[in-house]
Amino acid sequence: MSRPVALVTGAGRGIGRAIALELARSGFDVAANDLATGGELDTLVTEISATGAVALSLPFDVSDLAAQDAALSRIEFELGPLTTLVNNAGVGVMQRGDPLDVSEKSYDRCMKVNAKALFFLCQAAAKRLLAHPRDPSRPRSIINVTSSNATAASAPRSEYCASKAAASMISKCFAVRLGTEGIAVYDVQPGLIETPMTAPVIDSYRQRAADGLCLFPWVGQPEDVAGVVASLATNRLPYTTGHVISVDGGMLLPRF
Repeated sequence: MSRPVALVTGAGRGIGRAIALELARSGFDVAANDLATGGELDTLVTEISATGAVALSLPFDVSDLAAQDAALSRIEFELGPLTTLVNNAGVGVMQRGDPLDVSEKSYDRCMKVNAKALFFLCQAAAKRLLAHPRDPSRPRSIINVTSSNATAASAPRSEYCASKAAASMISKCFAVRLGTEGIAVYDVQPGLIETPMTAPVIDSYRQRAADGLCLFPWVGQPEDVAGVVASLATNRLPYTTGHVISVDGGMLLPRF
């Protein structure tokens, strides 16, 4: 029997890299996406291959809708039909600051990558999933990695929050549409995670976690998110869909 096939976007480093490796260890062949080939992506492909999985380097800009379709066609040709999409690629704000000073350029950039690209890759992947006969023994899923800022407002990153809130609702809408087809859709919301993107502020994150922002008084690691994503992709949370999974050490739990 062929192996399940996953596409992980933004897989060159951080959370995406950890997810790609964990899915490979969990029995998936993996198409790993980043903006450009070489360097981090090549290293990741080598590490995926070392697990025994088939790895495909798939550099393209997720916000280029034509490139999305070409990438999915290449996955089918080289790895087989897609079973799992992990929308992890994303961008942060161009500059933290007052929402009254947010530029149209920064707003559009967040929306283009974090919301629009995610929506249309969900759409394109869903059409591909539906084009193949359903095998009840093989889980199919779309897993969108958004952010705790889809729920919790952060004024200095308001355009980022808006884009992640949009991505969270997109996840719910696709869960509604695809439920009757047996395709699970999830919204995974990481909290304070140590990644290259958060490196400039990680010391303040550590202090805020230790001061009580999170119930676990430490920041998370990319592997924490990867373990959750792999659990969802392998149906270790059966009979679930449309759910928000917060990987945040309890940060979003309402407290008084």
